[in-house]
Amino acid sequence: MTMTTAGVIFVLTLVAAIVAVHKPFGDYMFRAVSGTRQSRVERGIFRLIGVNPAAEQTWGVYARSVLAFSAISLLFLYLFQRVQNHLWLSLGFDPVVPHGAWNTAVSFVTNTNWQSYSGESTMGHLVQMAGLAVQNFVSAAVGIAVAVALVRGFARSRTGQLGNFWVDLTRITLRILLPIAVLGAIALMIGGAVQNLSGGTDVTALTGGTQTITGGPVASQEVIKELGTNGGGFYNVNSAHPFENPTTWTNWLEIFLILLIPFSLPRVFGRMVGQNRQGYAIAAVMGILAFASVAITNIFELTGHGTVPQAVGAAMEGKEVRFDVSNSATFAAATTLTSTGAVNSFHDSFTSLGGMMTMVNMMLGEVAPGGTGSGLYGLLILALITVFVAGLMVGRTPEYLGKKIGSREIKFASLYFLITPILVLSGTAAAFATGNNSTALNVGPHGLSEVLYAFTSASNNNGSAFGGITVNTTWWDTALGLCMLLGRFLPLIFVLALAGSLARQAPTPASEGTLPTHRPLFIGMVVGVTVVLVALTFLPALALGPLAEGL
Repeated sequence: MTMTTAGVIFVLTLVAAIVAVHKPFGDYMFRAVSGTRQSRVERGIFRLIGVNPAAEQTWGVYARSVLAFSAISLLFLYLFQRVQNHLWLSLGFDPVVPHGAWNTAVSFVTNTNWQSYSGESTMGHLVQMAGLAVQNFVSAAVGIAVAVALVRGFARSRTGQLGNFWVDLTRITLRILLPIAVLGAIALMIGGAVQNLSGGTDVTALTGGTQTITGGPVASQEVIKELGTNGGGFYNVNSAHPFENPTTWTNWLEIFLILLIPFSLPRVFGRMVGQNRQGYAIAAVMGILAFASVAITNIFELTGHGTVPQAVGAAMEGKEVRFDVSNSATFAAATTLTSTGAVNSFHDSFTSLGGMMTMVNMMLGEVAPGGTGSGLYGLLILALITVFVAGLMVGRTPEYLGKKIGSREIKFASLYFLITPILVLSGTAAAFATGNNSTALNVGPHGLSEVLYAFTSASNNNGSAFGGITVNTTWWDTALGLCMLLGRFLPLIFVLALAGSLARQAPTPASEGTLPTHRPLFIGMVVGVTVVLVALTFLPALALGPLAEGL
């Protein structure tokens, strides 16, 4: 079997598995976020934090709850890292330096999981488990909660109520993320992933020397890293490490976990608005963009230009032999199409055009299928923009799901879309203007690509990187931390404000002039608008970086 054939089978089995679970798992998530009955554990949590689960919140209160929870989480995680040398299971590590602790705290609270440190030589086990892994759960739950609040805005009329953030956060964590994480961790341990509290074991290598093998609670963190589209690895090399991702089938499982929730959320959307076909339309847009990206990334990596890649039939540099080129390219596409950012290969060693695709995936807004929650609300924003453009073309007031898209709604949608490009391009320009773009290994177009990738990853809350630049300096940790904060919470505020505006509207009956938003024409229009918006915004930067290098 050739590498290409194996890669095609790998992708097709993933597609089949995602299609198979889309409906049942989507229905399960719908029941989890829409049910009114509380479990005993949930009632105990609500009493502990003083929340009335029957009381709902306006968009402003919901947004303040999100910001307050995230601020407390950020402060706690920062302090946790700064005092880790006094904690149990610190493994003798020193406290994380202030700028590194700030960057890491922001990174994990914003679901970015950008890492400017080596996990196995920086973080003790308690910080990994009670700090980083906990944020892997709750930051993912925050994204899903905001997406659910936006969908309630479409589904409800003449009300300012969008649900209760604390109830949504608790249910999503306990009913959706935690059960799957437990089952996934067991599966990874069966596959060979490590799960212990070992500080390290000395072994004799084949050459006769001694090597310390670092252990830890790896499998439990690995599964939520992928399921919650987080991406932060226990080890420096992330999912390329055999303790995190031992075999080809665990590699398949990790990609499946990455795509599971984002591709199932459109089903939740369809159920909540009472029109399943609307959910299928959103899922179709996600699927078209994702399949195109996976195919193009594989082509660029399997047919890389250059003497060596052409001689061996693929670009093997930076790839793990046990995963081969195709499985590595598929993993890279999946983690940049979502907000995961995990890596099982070195993105900086991809071909110039293959590396460009990982950037393009993030520049799309990570909506194919995007992160847990963020992919759905990002694509719904693009659907609103598409409806607005179509309405202008035919001279009608734009409508989507019975809601009029007026000046207020399109302003929120436009501000949502503009935040990320402003952060990416401004951050890249600031790095060059201040001399922080210097790289010892790469100059010219590839050097630009490395800086552009860093700010694209941070501003889109992805977390992957081109590894040719040193980013664990005070300037980089501060700049990227600000991009992660603004890139996460400003769009969340605009999404919730939009949800509140939609929920207050009275329903608008469909007429002969209403654009059907569940048919192939609309699906194609959303795909086109998404691609065109990205092309108009980022093409000049891409032309100076990966396109110049590749052509």
